[in-house]
Amino acid sequence: MKNLFLSVALMGMTLSLSCCNQKEITIKKEVSQEVMEQIFEEVKTPYKHGVVFQHPDTSKMIDSPTIFRQDEVWYMTYIVFDGQGYETWLAESKDLLQWESKGKIMSFTENTWDANQKAGYVSLVNTEWGGDYSVEKFEDQYWMSYLGGNSTGYESGTLKIGMANTTALTATEEWKTNDRPLLSPEDEDVRWFENKTIYKSLVIRDNEMDTGHPFVMYYNAKGDTANYESIGMAVSDDMISWKRFGEDPVITRGKGICGDAQIAKFNDIYIMFYFGAFWKPGAFERFACSYDLINWTDWEGEDLIAPSEDFDEKYAHKPWVIKWDGVVYHFYNAVGSEGRVIALATSKDLKNN
Repeated sequence: MKNLFLSVALMGMTLSLSCCNQKEITIKKEVSQEVMEQIFEEVKTPYKHGVVFQHPDTSKMIDSPTIFRQDEVWYMTYIVFDGQGYETWLAESKDLLQWESKGKIMSFTENTWDANQKAGYVSLVNTEWGGDYSVEKFEDQYWMSYLGGNSTGYESGTLKIGMANTTALTATEEWKTNDRPLLSPEDEDVRWFENKTIYKSLVIRDNEMDTGHPFVMYYNAKGDTANYESIGMAVSDDMISWKRFGEDPVITRGKGICGDAQIAKFNDIYIMFYFGAFWKPGAFERFACSYDLINWTDWEGEDLIAPSEDFDEKYAHKPWVIKWDGVVYHFYNAVGSEGRVIALATSKDLKNN
């Protein structure tokens, strides 16, 4: 009997089968420059629409939009800093351009590990590029990872990752939080780049089980000897017990900041939107690509967004990027003449159409 050999190449994956029930799978760890350029053309947003959302109390600073959709309405969770620390709020929109604040969903508490810092980011948002951007339930709950701590001030003290849940995703009522953090820089298995403090987190569903686990978390952190922010990974089977994945960051520049990952899946490629800061002047939006959620190829070309207007002249960073009705919407935190606000850039000029 002749050996049967089948070779299939699919967006970076080569699969070979032989007659002896042997199976060899090779996944390219690098995304080609040609593909990276195609992704850039797909996601770029050259038209700055401007500021789309400020907190009702304009004296307060807002940050870190997470955008999702339910019952034909768009929602944004965002975080508010008022001098004491972070709290998490909810806003809604019918058209992605006009936003209205609905109220607070995670507040300061007393005598808890997260008393003065609760900066939340909705978990399990559908990552399909151009998809419905719905939020998945797990065990009949919606989930939100959050930056937590008990020190007052701007990202002060030792920050850790907590998890909250609710059955009412779009209600302006308090989410239930845990009485202990999920991940801490004080854990026994902490890695060299995260043993000082941990910042923003993102939890997605790994439908392909590339990591061997259904849930994947990306988060940025800083180490004692690595006094810069990098993006690392953790994995879970139940959203509560998390295990660090790998020994090193998946994205780092060895200086400044790489942080605030958001994941989208475009065909067979994962896109990680993130921001960079201080490894060159200012703060700006970047991306990387992967075939397996583990090995990432960093884009070396021009920034997706960089400071250019009065309202983002200091920083243009902290992305949430979606594609809807053929238009790419890139929400980001802008710091400039309007204070700390949420701004938007788009792939088409929506202001003059």
